[in-house]
Amino acid sequence: MSPVTRGRVIFVGTGPGDPDLLTLGAIAALADASAVILDSDRQSPILEHPAITLAEEAEVTTLGLSEAGRPLSPSARAKIVLKHACSGARVVRLVHGDPFLDNAVADEAAACVRGGIDFEVVPGVSSLTAVPEYAGVDLTHGGGVHFASATEGRFSKAAAAPWGAASTVVVSTVVSMINSLVEAAKAAGRPGDDHVLVTLHGGSTEQLTVGTTLDELVSVVKSTKAPGTDPAHVIIGQAAEQRSELSWYETKPLFGWRVLVPRTKDQAAPMVARLRTYGAHSEEVPTISVEPPRSPLQMDKAIRGLVEGRYEWVAFTSVNAVKAVREKFEEYGLDARAFSGLKVAVVGEVTAKALQAWGIEPDLVPTGEQSAAGLAAEFPPYDDVLDPINRVFLPRADIATETLAAGLINLGWEVEDVTAYRTVRAAPPDASVREAIKTGKFDAVVFTSSSTVRNLVGIAGKPHPSTVIAVIGPATARTCEEHGLRVDVIAGKPSVVELADALASFAAERRDALIAEGESVLRPSQRKPTSRKRV
Repeated sequence: MSPVTRGRVIFVGTGPGDPDLLTLGAIAALADASAVILDSDRQSPILEHPAITLAEEAEVTTLGLSEAGRPLSPSARAKIVLKHACSGARVVRLVHGDPFLDNAVADEAAACVRGGIDFEVVPGVSSLTAVPEYAGVDLTHGGGVHFASATEGRFSKAAAAPWGAASTVVVSTVVSMINSLVEAAKAAGRPGDDHVLVTLHGGSTEQLTVGTTLDELVSVVKSTKAPGTDPAHVIIGQAAEQRSELSWYETKPLFGWRVLVPRTKDQAAPMVARLRTYGAHSEEVPTISVEPPRSPLQMDKAIRGLVEGRYEWVAFTSVNAVKAVREKFEEYGLDARAFSGLKVAVVGEVTAKALQAWGIEPDLVPTGEQSAAGLAAEFPPYDDVLDPINRVFLPRADIATETLAAGLINLGWEVEDVTAYRTVRAAPPDASVREAIKTGKFDAVVFTSSSTVRNLVGIAGKPHPSTVIAVIGPATARTCEEHGLRVDVIAGKPSVVELADALASFAAERRDALIAEGESVLRPSQRKPTSRKRV
């Protein structure tokens, strides 16, 4: 009789809000998880980080709030954790900040012990120190620091007594407890005109830091209209005085920008990750759905020909083409070894990486323009002495242009042009997203191909004139112009990362120009020109 698998709980600290602060231990724990429990929906972006790979069967649960709209009690959280662990699951309990220092999950851990469940802790970056640094505060400025943390109940006068003597006080709490915090600070002897910084959603692209005084703190937080359960970090005292000199996060070139990424979700990850490093909040809107060809016969015949040595070259023009061929290989029980003896060409570096991830090193990557035309320009002509076979297998989309095929034929090659996948226009996004596109609620939109331009306009309409438009290359720029869209940014190289970098450079130059002209630095969505002119 096989023993029953014993559950295990791993409490994983996720840091203050920036997914890039995850530790290697956190990434490894998530990869092995059979169940993941989140503090709140605000942690969901962590699971979308490129470094995170969850098992397909992993169940994701969010603790949420009680019926009264308040955070769950430690006992209520413990019951949910134990329910998953007792079924034999390897449970990863994601905790904001550092598990023991920021979130008092000791009661949950103790409940695991009482329930006969083993637990372990993966420490995370503490919000108590990280959020002040994200706000641009040197906590060592002026002397000693006292840390405090509470997310429910009230701050007692006894617990706050040390605040009066400290040079700087750092408190991690929630919005609903700000009034109690002020009362406790004054009772401890802090003056009403004491310097205060309050940071909401620290470490995320929604971070907001406001300078005020202890007397004005309650009204300032109230003016933000933040929900009572939202996290808040309050810095009182000398360290709050010199923040203007060190603010680095909220001055990133794209900080606070709402960027529309019209791509399929799996292809958007590298760009979204890069945009986040510049402070942008990205929203992905699928414009294309990639589907198998209507008839599999042509691809089946081509794969058999590839294995039997029918081709001299295979030319990949997209990541989707690599994916389509790989899926066919897996269907037939083949692997990358079937490419032995073949020469492989790719249209650019991104496609090359997809091929390398499969264990295949391309023989030809264009050094100049990375496009179908660029690959045709650098492809070797057929030589009946050096080349035993004159055939090229070209798997591509059903709507791909004839540029590469025509170029290879001119070089003397016989091209077997095979539809490996179909690109179908996606369903329109939600009405709220369509409205945001048309009314200028997005600060920028990034187009990575001509088809994304045509399809976005088709399913959601044209972006508002105030929206900055960034494109991956000249061909995409021409398509934008054909649709009456002004192009502000063109990537130096046809890469989604280069495109994100180019948009950030544009934003930085725009910011510097506004400052030089003595104007307020507003996001494009905050400036609504009546005509399509550069903003």
